[in-house]
Parts: sequence; C-alpha cells; structure tokens
Amino acid sequence: MPHITIEYTDNIKAEANIKNLLQKVNGVLIERGDTFPIGGIRSRAIELHDYCIADGEEDDAFVHASLKIGKGRTEEEKKEACEALFAVMKDHFAELFDKRYLALSLEISEFENKTYKHNNIHKRFK
Repeated sequence: MPHITIEYTDNIKAEANIKNLLQKVNGVLIERGDTFPIGGIRSRAIELHDYCIADGEEDDAFVHASLKIGKGRTEEEKKEACEALFAVMKDHFAELFDKRYLALSLEISEFENKTYKHNNIHKRFK
C-alpha cells in the first residue's frame, strides 16, 4: 500500500496526459517514504466510457482519485498526503480546468481489516 486509482472521463483523454499524472502522484507518495513504503505504491487509471454528469446536457468531464492505504498512519500524515496529491491534480489539470467544465475529486480510505499481500518489490528499496 498505498494504491491510487484515477478514474477519468474519455472526453478529456487527448488532453489529460494521464500517464504523466500517474508519475506525479507516485512522486508525491515516494517523497513520503517514511509514511508509505515505496515498494507498495501502485497507481492506475481507468478511462470511463459510460457516465452521466449533472444534467447530461453539456460535455462535462471529471477526474476522481481514490487513495487506499493500510492502517498505521496518523491523521496528520493522511491529511498532508491528500492535500499534496490534490494540489498535484489541480496543477496538472489547471489549463484544462480553465477551458472546459471539469470536476476534480480525491478520497482516501483506510483498510479496516487485514489485507493479504505477496510482494517482493520491497526488497529493492531496503
């Protein structure tokens, strides 16, 4: 952990540079290596083809990020990481935001129960 999933509407694909955004969000989490183990960071994007936004009358768009983490971080660590992630999202989409209707959002969820993991990537960062 952490895992971040970014959902985005297909009507912004050409301008969104999602691969670059994934690199940026990983960078935010990597900078917090004491909080989030680098070998556990996963980011992915899901392009949405079926959606309806507001009244469906305009070519509205949205980007929603979900950050999932395991237990063990303080409220301050979670808040600071989310604020940094959301700042990166707003900066990444600033030009597009100025040109069209676009909603950005970010949520965080913490696993309540044990997660099952098998990961040898951590060895690279020890």
